[in-house]
Amino acid sequence: MASIVISWLKRSKNIGTYYGVFLPATFLLCLALLIGAIFVGKDHRERSIRWGIDVIRGSLYANVTSENLQRQSQSQSQLQLPTQQQQQPTWRPQLQPLPPPPPPPLELQTPPQPHDYKEEEMCLSQSQYRLPGSEPLPKGLVANTSDLQMQPLWGRRKKVNSTTSLFTAAVGIKQKETVDKMVRKFLSSDFSVMLFHYDGVVDAWKDLEWADNVVHVSAVNQTKWWFAKRFLHPDIVTEYSYIFVWDEDLGVDNFDPDRYLSIVKDEGLEISQPALDTELSEVHHTITARWRNSIVHRRVKPDKHGCDPTNDYPPCTGWVELMAPVFSRAAWQCIWCMIQSDLNHAWGLDILFGYCAQGDRTKNVGVVDAEYIVHYGIPTFGELQNKEKNDASEPNARLEVRRQSHHEYKIFKRRWQEAAKEDESWVDPYPYSWNYSIM
Repeated sequence: MASIVISWLKRSKNIGTYYGVFLPATFLLCLALLIGAIFVGKDHRERSIRWGIDVIRGSLYANVTSENLQRQSQSQSQLQLPTQQQQQPTWRPQLQPLPPPPPPPLELQTPPQPHDYKEEEMCLSQSQYRLPGSEPLPKGLVANTSDLQMQPLWGRRKKVNSTTSLFTAAVGIKQKETVDKMVRKFLSSDFSVMLFHYDGVVDAWKDLEWADNVVHVSAVNQTKWWFAKRFLHPDIVTEYSYIFVWDEDLGVDNFDPDRYLSIVKDEGLEISQPALDTELSEVHHTITARWRNSIVHRRVKPDKHGCDPTNDYPPCTGWVELMAPVFSRAAWQCIWCMIQSDLNHAWGLDILFGYCAQGDRTKNVGVVDAEYIVHYGIPTFGELQNKEKNDASEPNARLEVRRQSHHEYKIFKRRWQEAAKEDESWVDPYPYSWNYSIM
């Protein structure tokens, strides 16, 4: 039929109709079919892709399974139509959300593990914290800490054991004999020793056999707390279990460092001092006096200076004197931060020792009675200057030292109170500490 139509159009009398109507119409029809196929195919392809993604993800719908189709067909066959004229509803698959995956068998379930905060802190310190100036170096090479162990120029190196402790004292040449006894006793117990020479005299100690085995630091007219702030930084003494910061006028005939530390560890004392022999010592504070037939005491006996078992503040409990304190490694880290660089005499510091006791100061601060010492009470600062000059016009140096000590006490007290008021996030565990005086 199509061939007949085409042959008719090609006749000469119908050629105009062939070229003018039939060919253009055929071209337009083909073009329309082509365009329609493109858009329909694209739309169909997009729908197919969206459908496939939804099925794969399972975020909106579930796959229509043969089981679902069978269930739906069974439910449709059971429906009762009221009339024959009612139109049969067209069934469409009902798409349902994916159910959650079943839990694994009990034997495969892993119980929740507790959070390891210690490991987290260690990771933070290793990965995030670096000492200023160490950035150009590999982390494994950075030495954050040190010690005071003297090393030979050649031969076997010496190491600080985990049980090693440090003895320090501010000394003057006038107390050479007393200091000699102390140093010998501590060296025999494998202590590291560091002496602070407040009179500037160092060479006069060289005749003692141990002189080359201890560290000597010299600065004229500086107290042991001035030295401690500058030379006993926690990173320097972190290898030592306990740090002794003593005066020079102490007798140690009845004191054994090893037995003392054994008692301190057994009693859990973070801050301590040996008791004073009351018969031979100059006793300034009742809590330091030795109790007979006792190993350790942590408070003043009742009925002394108004102290009773309910009083948890100095001078009744929770502190030791500046004279011969002994600090654990953890306590010293706190104490060092509390020492003020510009307050040389550190008066008032002992009132607040308990804040660094790593817990209850009525339990972690105490005086050891079983190992006791003698406090000779020999004045040091001011005596040398007065005897050399003997000039009545010059001020009494000893009196000026005590006046300065009182002045620094007031400054320290004011700084503490202002800092406590400004730090809103800090809670004072002993808010009435400054209501009591140990002066």
